Order: sequence, then structure tokens, then C-alpha cells
Amino acid sequence: MIHSIEAWIDETNAMFVDQRQSCSQFSQPFAGFYSKEFLANAYFVVVESLPKPDLPELREAGLGDFLDMDVQGITYKNTYYIVPSVALDLRLHFHELVHVSQWNALGAIGFLQRYISEVQTLGYAEAPLEKIAYTFDYHFAQGGQKIDVPSYIENNI
Repeated sequence: MIHSIEAWIDETNAMFVDQRQSCSQFSQPFAGFYSKEFLANAYFVVVESLPKPDLPELREAGLGDFLDMDVQGITYKNTYYIVPSVALDLRLHFHELVHVSQWNALGAIGFLQRYISEVQTLGYAEAPLEKIAYTFDYHFAQGGQKIDVPSYIENNI
């Protein structure tokens, strides 16, 4: 199942490659949290409807509620997708970039296995990978001390 999801992700990211925007545009507001190099290798796409891998295996694994959840952003490897209503929301971009850091640290297979397991076992709101992203986006929104997010993730995940 994991390999099917990764193949779907690669196809989806390839489909939207011409619509991607570089996260380099966030180098000023995210300075001290994300390096210019990291942001230059991360992208986002504004879409009317978030692409999700609605594969039968995912529903059979009990992830139907997750697939049907109404979210404003979703990350696949170094690219995240957001809906137009949040395109200018820095906190949401920050959150999704935490997930890009997690994908980088764990690799695609490692991230997918861990994320799916956490959501199946604990639910979305209690999944540690999500809790980390929400903690960091809250820290950013509150004007917290600069933390190199990718290094933190790499060393603590």
C-alpha cells in the first residue's frame, strides 16, 4: 500500500509541477526558522480542491475519516497544496513546511508508514507528527524565538 501511495504522490506532484510556487518568497518572514536553501527546495500549489490519494486500501485500513476530513493544506514530499482562502496565511505555510522537514528527515516511505500508523492508532489530532507541526506553527504565530526547524526535526524525530 505504501508504494502505491508514493507512486500516486509522485504522479500528483508531476501533474502540478508547472503550477508550483517556490517557498523562497517566505525567506524574510521565516528567517531563522528555515534557511534560504531549504525554502528554495520547497514548493506550494494553490488548488480549489486538495488532491488526496483516495485508494481503496486506505479506506480498508480505516483511514476514510482522514481522507474525508476538510483540511486547508496537505503536504507530499517537498510540495504542499493549499486552498485559495489560505494562500496568504503565513502560519499555514509554516505548518506545511514543518511537514516538508518531516518528509525530508524520514524519507517518503518512513514518513508514510509513521504518519499512517499514528493517524490509525491515535487519530489525526493526537498524531505526533501533526502535534509537532501545530506546536511549531503556534510558536511562530506567537513570535517565538527562532529555531532552525529542519535541524530540530532531523535531530528529534
